[in-house]
Amino acid sequence: MKKYLYICIVLNCIASLKVCSQQLPHYTQYMFNDYIINPAVAGVRDHYQIRSISRFQWAGIVDAPQTISLSMNGPHNNRPMGFGGYLYNDVTGPTSRTGLYGTYAYNIGIKGNIRLSMGLSFGVLQNKIDGTEITLHDPNDLAMQGGITSSFVPDASVGLYAYGGSWYAGFSAFQLFSNNLKIYDEKNGLNKLKSHFYLIGGYSYEINSEFRIDPSLIIKAMSPVPIQIDLNAKVTYQEMVWLGISYRSRDAASVLAGYIHDQRYYFGYSYDFSTSDIRNYNSGSHEIMIGVRFTSLTQW
Repeated sequence: MKKYLYICIVLNCIASLKVCSQQLPHYTQYMFNDYIINPAVAGVRDHYQIRSISRFQWAGIVDAPQTISLSMNGPHNNRPMGFGGYLYNDVTGPTSRTGLYGTYAYNIGIKGNIRLSMGLSFGVLQNKIDGTEITLHDPNDLAMQGGITSSFVPDASVGLYAYGGSWYAGFSAFQLFSNNLKIYDEKNGLNKLKSHFYLIGGYSYEINSEFRIDPSLIIKAMSPVPIQIDLNAKVTYQEMVWLGISYRSRDAASVLAGYIHDQRYYFGYSYDFSTSDIRNYNSGSHEIMIGVRFTSLTQW
């Protein structure tokens, strides 16, 4: 179905590149794939893992955002370093954004069991608008109808991740190059990528031999948008099933559930209840996580 949009709306919403919102996708289940929000996480665990997250935001709204990500990361067999890579595709109506990245991380001991990992991701980002899916308010303006326009730019992110025993804390920055995207024309199609900053932290507490609780938080910042905070807590039973709750300021509250089979296969689901004004127009957001953990490696 074609969209009936003013040209100014199209240009200001391209691939979620709005100065009034985060440009990067949200993930409610980020705690199961924290590598995609901090490249320094690559290699901090003693195994390789693959994670996929599919997010369907604001169900009931036509052409609402949909995001699919696929990542893999793990350690070097006997050196204090890690490697990883991830791909994501974020689609909103006639606009889309696709990123492909590779990661290198180096890990050092600080004191006792406390370690610090430093990571760098580098890749390419494509932003695209499909003019064949747009019908302009002014039928005489055919500038964007009937064609697909895209822009490719290099992109990079950097992160620090400290951990020891039952706690972790990290800082990361994305879209370091702050590139300009020309996907319409020189005059009207200039969109600037904004750097995003993430501060994360979490703690794992063993209640008894069967139950564990894991509170965590993530603080997101992007100028000139107000800081956004995610507060989360999940309870795991016998390292097999979990239930959790989450709250994202100015956006949504969430419930999470999941299952681990044979300590190798991971399945998770979350449902977001909108708390902003958009709650009147949608029936919530759905997110599905699937993962595989490979055999542990001998680490440094």
